[in-house]
Amino acid sequence: MLRDEIALLAMPGAHHKALLRQAYAMHRDQLIDADHLSDMLELADAALAFAVESLIDLDGDE
Repeated sequence: MLRDEIALLAMPGAHHKALLRQAYAMHRDQLIDADHLSDMLELADAALAFAVESLIDLDGDE
């Protein structure tokens, strides 16, 4: 999901929430440890920041 830039830019908030849900579910199911959960949450936040900045740049170009 982190590489799905089209979905991320189409609905940044919903995409971010889905990334968070997946990360927490993998931690809950013990597929990842707390360190990996933290890394995944940081990546989700970075993806959201990227999307917001990209959309702001697009609006500024119009």
